[in-house]
Amino acid sequence: QLKLVNPSQYRFEHLVTQMKWRLQEGRGEAVYQIGVEDNGLLVGLSEEEMRASLKTLRRMAEKVGADITVLREREVDYDSDVPRKITEVLVRKVPDNQQFLDLRVAVLGNVDSGKSTLLGVLTQGELDNGRGRARLNLFRHLHEIQSGRTSSISFEILGFNSKGEVINYSDSRTAEEICESSSKMITFIDLAGHHKYLKTTIFGLTSYCPDFAMLVVSANTGIAGTTREHLGLAMALKVPFFIVISKVDLCSKATVERTVKQLERILKQPGCNKLPLLVNTDDDAVTAAQQFAQSPNITPIFTLSSVSGENLDLLKVFLNILPPLTNSKEQEELMQQLTEFQVDEIYTVPEVGTVVGGTLSSGICREGENLVVGPTDDGKFLRLKVCSIQRNRSACRVLRAGQAATLALGPFDRSLLRKGMVMVSPEMNPTICSVFEAEIVLLFHATTFRKGFQVTVHVGNVRQTAIVEKIHGKDKLRTGEKAVVRFRFIKHPEYLKVGAKLLFREGVTKGIGHVTDLQAITTKENGLEESLGPGQLSF
Repeated sequence: QLKLVNPSQYRFEHLVTQMKWRLQEGRGEAVYQIGVEDNGLLVGLSEEEMRASLKTLRRMAEKVGADITVLREREVDYDSDVPRKITEVLVRKVPDNQQFLDLRVAVLGNVDSGKSTLLGVLTQGELDNGRGRARLNLFRHLHEIQSGRTSSISFEILGFNSKGEVINYSDSRTAEEICESSSKMITFIDLAGHHKYLKTTIFGLTSYCPDFAMLVVSANTGIAGTTREHLGLAMALKVPFFIVISKVDLCSKATVERTVKQLERILKQPGCNKLPLLVNTDDDAVTAAQQFAQSPNITPIFTLSSVSGENLDLLKVFLNILPPLTNSKEQEELMQQLTEFQVDEIYTVPEVGTVVGGTLSSGICREGENLVVGPTDDGKFLRLKVCSIQRNRSACRVLRAGQAATLALGPFDRSLLRKGMVMVSPEMNPTICSVFEAEIVLLFHATTFRKGFQVTVHVGNVRQTAIVEKIHGKDKLRTGEKAVVRFRFIKHPEYLKVGAKLLFREGVTKGIGHVTDLQAITTKENGLEESLGPGQLSF
């Protein structure tokens, strides 16, 4: 917008309608640049015009029930005597259906790079003492506290209100209060850095479908251990990532610069092909957030310390402005499909019964809805009822596509469930398979990869050992080669979709690819609970 000085009533109404539409498109967020012509020319406004324009913008925001925060101002050289400025303003509103913006950020990095500590500092609101005090609240097991190493996947939340202020556990807030007062939530998925927990990390990246990944690198050790591997995982799964260099209080400026250069060199390699963007000021952070969402090739790099708190604010500014990846149109299309919920975790809660956690990948799920869950070991789907839904520890009536939540299933027998199942609406008639084909690239293998080889396959939330039955057109594969391979699951059939991304590993062997074809096992139309006889397998 160039300027919004004293608009007429008609023009004001038009501007408000425009703002409503922009907020709807951006799922409750929009950035206005004032003092810029429609063709992108930076004209700038004088002090007075700017004040009047911001006043109008505030009136517009009040009308649609939004809040505005000034992100940054800068002066422009435009041939005039008065100094002229342009301003960027973030308009944010709690959406009408009371669904806050929810972004999921997976946290990757080598063991001891400071992932859990950084999350502890961000979500608890107090700095670390240099000995890992900040991360104690994040750990789920005693052995994690003793060794200081994360081995399971934990979730941490950080909220921003509509004015862009951080809302976290400081001031002894509870998770419900954070949800209630935030208009934007960031869920951090804290993953394990240690090599022996790699399978957990892969599961976290494939099944929890993060929007972004944050790769934490320690300034004093640089790129070591599993850092490259985690970087490769994020690239293979096409998760846009940004980098945080932690522990800058421990080492000299020269060491930090060396780590930054080392990272820049790796990012610019032909395999990565990324454009590193070092963030030093608030201005950089705003630019980084906007560019990062528009083009996946840009990788912002932050240098910060969880002990001294240096540059932590830049990361908060970045996270506050970071827009969601999907726009409202894509989400609405997903919501119109049939319900499908991925089961990632299973718990038993006293007085509630069996509870499953996971992500709703399509459709809408309501309390009291009847769904079917499966496939069981013999390929059946069982009926069940959703008793209640919770998102981020607060009750929720309706779950929309792309949101993570826990569903209470009442007295349903827990032993019938396992990770990797799906809950779908009964009319979907889901396809399940034991044998499937995938186009794969072998990333690394010590010898040759041939028929009869056993690998652990990860597809979304499915994780199971499969045997290589056939490699089309070749006898064997070597590192770096591409082929279409037929796999057979050794234990039970799974629910897969054509086009799903696939990762497999076994010892040092690693490969990526996507599912190209399924050999579906058909179930009888009416017999959701009927088991499959040997005569019913149709290939």
